[in-house]
This record gives sequence, C-alpha cells and structure tokens, in this order.
Amino acid sequence: MFEKVLVANRGEIAVRVIRACKELNIRTVAVYSEADVNSMHVQMADEAICIGKAASAESYLRIDRIISAAEIADVDAIHPGYGFLSENAHFAQVCESCNIRFIGPNSRAMNTLENKATSRALAKKAGVPLPPGSDGVVENEQDAIAVSKKIGYPVIIKAVAGGGGRGMRVAHNDVSLVKGYHTARAEADKAFGNSGVYIEKYIENPHHVEFQILGDHKGHIIHLGERDCSIQRRNQKVVEETPSPLIEHKFKKLRDKIGKAAVKIAEAANYTNAGTVEFLVDSHGNFYFLEVNKRIQVEHPITEEVTGIDLVRYQIMLAMGEPLRHSQSDIQFKGHAIECRINAEDPFDDFRPSPGRIEMYYQPGGRGVRVDTHVYAGYTIPPTYDSMIGKLVTYGKDRREAMDKMSRALSEYMITGVKTTITFQQAILQDPNFRRGVYSTNFVEQLLSGARRELIEEKA
Repeated sequence: MFEKVLVANRGEIAVRVIRACKELNIRTVAVYSEADVNSMHVQMADEAICIGKAASAESYLRIDRIISAAEIADVDAIHPGYGFLSENAHFAQVCESCNIRFIGPNSRAMNTLENKATSRALAKKAGVPLPPGSDGVVENEQDAIAVSKKIGYPVIIKAVAGGGGRGMRVAHNDVSLVKGYHTARAEADKAFGNSGVYIEKYIENPHHVEFQILGDHKGHIIHLGERDCSIQRRNQKVVEETPSPLIEHKFKKLRDKIGKAAVKIAEAANYTNAGTVEFLVDSHGNFYFLEVNKRIQVEHPITEEVTGIDLVRYQIMLAMGEPLRHSQSDIQFKGHAIECRINAEDPFDDFRPSPGRIEMYYQPGGRGVRVDTHVYAGYTIPPTYDSMIGKLVTYGKDRREAMDKMSRALSEYMITGVKTTITFQQAILQDPNFRRGVYSTNFVEQLLSGARRELIEEKA
C-alpha cells in the first residue's frame, strides 16, 4: 500500500483523487500555483507545496518542480489527474526513474500511443476500423491539400497531441483547409507544445462513443462499457451519458463488438491502468477508431454509477501492482447515468469564460444526485485555467428517471457572481430530440441556431 501520494493537478479532479486516497488511508500532498492558494484541494490535502506562478507553464506543467515537491514530501506515487501532464510519457518516465510510481499507464504504453497519428497506425495493425486519412503527421499545406482531395471533403484536421477539442478544424474546401491547417497547428503548439496535425475524413452527424478500459500488470484488460459524449461544443463535451441511447436502443450488439475492439487496441499497446478508447458511430452502425486517452476522463463518474466500480480507487490499486479483481463477465451495467459539466461560461455570448468571485453557491442533492466540485461561496475562479466549476451527475433506474433527476437538479443549482452553463443545460434536458435520444455531434449547433436560440435566451 502506498503511504503518501502527490496529486499533480488542481480543481475537482484533485479533490476526487484526494478523497479516494483518504478512503484508502493514504496521505496526500497537493501542489498548487500562486493562483490556487485558497483552492479546495490545497485545504483537503495533508500537505501542500506551492510550485510556481499562476500560468500553467510556470506551475502545473513544470516537471522539475513537481518532482522536487515529490522528493521533498517523500511520496510513493504521483497521480496526474487529467489534462496538464497526465498523458506526458516523459513525465511518466521521469517518475519511474525517480522510483516514484506513476498512477496511470507506464511510459512504454504511453510512448506506443504517443499521439493520435501513431494510435491510428496501431489500430490499423490491430484490424480496428478507421476513418480514411493521412498516414501520420501532415508536414505542409501542399500535402494537406493532396490528402484532402484524395479522401474527399469534408475533412477534419486534428492535433496529434492533447485533447479537449484544441487543435481541431473542419474543412469543406481547399481555402478553408489551408486556413484551418495553420490555425490548428498554432493552437496545438500553444496548448500542447506540439504543432503536429493529421487529417482524416470528417464523419458527419455521428455519435461520439468512448469505452472505459482497465488493465493490470499481468496483461489482463477489460472494458466497462460505453459513454456517449456526442453533446459537445467545438469538440468540448457538455453532457455525457451511459449507456449510449444509440447503442442501447438501435445497435445493442455493437456494445460487445466495439468493446472487444477497444480491448484489442489496449492489448496491442500493452496498456496498464485506466484509459479510454474513443470511437465515432454513424447512423448505420458503422464505427471508427478515434484515439486513446491515456488517463482518467472527466466523465468517469457516470461509468462508476452504472457499474458500481470506483475507477480512481482502482487506478491506485493497479498502480500498486495489484491484479484486476474483475473479469469481463463480472462487469454488469445497471441503470442510467448522465453528467453535465457546469462551466463558468456565458452560453449566449459564444461561451465566453466568466471568471470571478462566486457570491452564492448552493448545489443540489437528493437520491441519485452527485456533485464533484472544488468551488464554494467566496471562491474566486481564476482566468488562467479551465472554466469548469464542477460535474453534476444523476443516476436512475432508466434513462427517463436519470433525465428527470437531472432536470430537477439543474433547477436547484444556484450560483451567483459568475455566469454559468446551467440554463443552457436545462434547455438540452428539455429538448424533445435529446429526450428521445435522437442526437449527434452537431446537436449543440442546431440548438443554438435561429428561433430555438431565441426561445432559450428568453427562458433564461
């Protein structure tokens, strides 16, 4: 058993990891920037060490400072959370060389899945379906045009590193391709320090479905079912649910088929610990591999609710070398869970971030309602980081009950001092198409168009 774990992150995921450690009687060390001195994770941890200024490049992305903090605090392991250094193979390797356990996949697996382009190559070798696209990184705009003309417009330009929708652009012709190519490269370089991009065929109006995987050090890998993440804005997820209404009600046999494909890719990479394999599923039931997220996901709580498995606790146990305690046949899915990401943003002003001091904060409760957050009344949301306030999760015996609980919970959630996405998410939950489970990745754009937008703003 680990005696002490350093949490190399901030916000709600740092709080989530600290809670899991406390339940395992493991002491925790928080690292924080100057902007996060009053953050909840700093107050909850047994120890806290400041690692730099507000800018991520001067704090949460500084491997040297995090390792120094880990050595000063004499920790056994580091949990990277999500974002920041969570998918940085070099960071995992440095941890290993310092005899500090990295709570995530080992550096070899991370290097194998180093970026989305190499992951595509691995999936192709494993026989998993892929959207047509470039063979690796596209080095210049001339090659980008050549690839796009070969596979046919529309295409999507994607950063090989990172996630969260950054470094991604859709192009419908040569002009938009050239502009999108350079914009995506610049955005990717700024966000991930890697400007590499690749190109693939843009699958129109699909469902974005991801499968949670777990792997131990003995080579055993299982999946914990799917999450439907199609409700997104500019590739940033807004609402997630499990099971996917598309798979549950239209293509139920796909669950086993895609789940086996996810495990196949993980096995090819000798994957360990928790991860997520992402796919697109079209209206005909065809599925295509997207990428592997080599970390815990923001939306992991909905999988926990329907499987009864604590994923963060499992991450820690697997990092200690323990074998999987479940086989694939042990995994049972019960009920339905939905997650809304509550962000400090103005959905009616192009989702402009709304940092500032939270004057009043009251979160919903009741049976089947869970809130993962790091904020409180009087907390100031800094402009430096992601604008997420927290995650509202509801669970019901079926999708209707989970939706009704979410609508009720959103109506109870009261936050003043900053603008939030709550009203917009209420509109999503009340939308007839969402209620029927008839949606795709363009749902948010449709909801915010024309008369429907005016109606939502009027209600707000």
